[in-house]
Amino acid sequence: MRFSASNTFRSLQIYNYRVWAGGSLVSNIGTWMQRTAQDWLVLTQLTNHNAAAVGIVMSLQFGPQLLLLPWTGFAADHFNQRKLLIATQATMGLLSLALGVLTLSGAVQLWHVYVFAFLFGCASAFDAPVRQTFVSELVGDKDLSNAVALNSTSFNAARMIGPAVAGLVIASVGTGWAFVLNGASFVAVLASLRLLRTSELHPRARARRQPGGLTEGFRYVWGRPDLKAILVMLFLLGTFGMNFPIFISTMAVGVFHTDARGYGLLSSVMAVGTIAGALVAAGRERPRFSSLLIGAAVFGIGGTLAAIAPNYWFFAAALVIIGVAALTFNNTSNSLMQLSTEPAMRGRVMALRLGIALGCTPLGAPLVGWVADHLGPRWALGVGALSGFAATGVGVYALVLKRRRLENSVAP
Repeated sequence: MRFSASNTFRSLQIYNYRVWAGGSLVSNIGTWMQRTAQDWLVLTQLTNHNAAAVGIVMSLQFGPQLLLLPWTGFAADHFNQRKLLIATQATMGLLSLALGVLTLSGAVQLWHVYVFAFLFGCASAFDAPVRQTFVSELVGDKDLSNAVALNSTSFNAARMIGPAVAGLVIASVGTGWAFVLNGASFVAVLASLRLLRTSELHPRARARRQPGGLTEGFRYVWGRPDLKAILVMLFLLGTFGMNFPIFISTMAVGVFHTDARGYGLLSSVMAVGTIAGALVAAGRERPRFSSLLIGAAVFGIGGTLAAIAPNYWFFAAALVIIGVAALTFNNTSNSLMQLSTEPAMRGRVMALRLGIALGCTPLGAPLVGWVADHLGPRWALGVGALSGFAATGVGVYALVLKRRRLENSVAP
């Protein structure tokens, strides 16, 4: 296994990927600014530190991933992905600007944030599976795993920068400007999509429209025990473990009593671990199922350490561990599912992956928020840690079943 710089960053040698990555980085920074500002607005300005309200916002923002699942995967497999991305990115940019104007005017209310979170979630539900599978059109299957890892590096570099910038913006000029800046950041990714050399793309086979096309992805995954195991693990971590806005905001405000700068810094610190994990993943030639097990187990350990953290900086260090684990798990599941799926089915399979990884968060977010409100943020983190250990158990069980099937297949 090689971890040289040239191997780690090999996708950047491709013009289309370089252009896309540059635009995405700018847009991702804006997205993390908005996420931080949105949680802070709800937690400190529109409610009296109500974690359940933050959970509702998360439910409305990520719920459409599950609610619109048959249609989002269908669109990703049947429509021109570049044009679809232009439409979804432009829509999200306009929504961000509108929420920013509403907040700056002083008229924003909690129900406004709920509505915008849902609309943003609907646009994102169509955007996410296309963005995941469009990577293969940029670099081809050979460098897909590397490009996925570099995308995560960019996303988590933005996670490190965006919340810290949001904290400064909120403290200096107000929450609304964070939303406005995010809206403006979408210009970068729209420009990158326009600048792509379409002749150098690697278009994959588009699915043919036929009866039952909307549900074909479900049938395909049901017949694949390996994909089902990954999705169950994703369900556990996505539903109960990856409620980071609730964990970080409630610990920052309710336990360590920090201001907006301290809150933003915690989100940025978590990104340090995810960036390190992404760079290591980028250097790997192929993803392995064992990495899923390691990621889930370390996630549980990191969540446990965060739950018992005696002070702010110990908690920040635990977030680094959680970041490495979450990145390892998410990247590996992404690459494994794409590379082991027929090209014409990737959009629907990835929509199902995202629907479970993100869309099931609405099922767990209100529960985790309730635990944080009534039992305390540390107990909420305990729920997240338990999900990591449970996912590890599912992965181990899947490996045992696979070994038994192999033994039975060769038995005389």
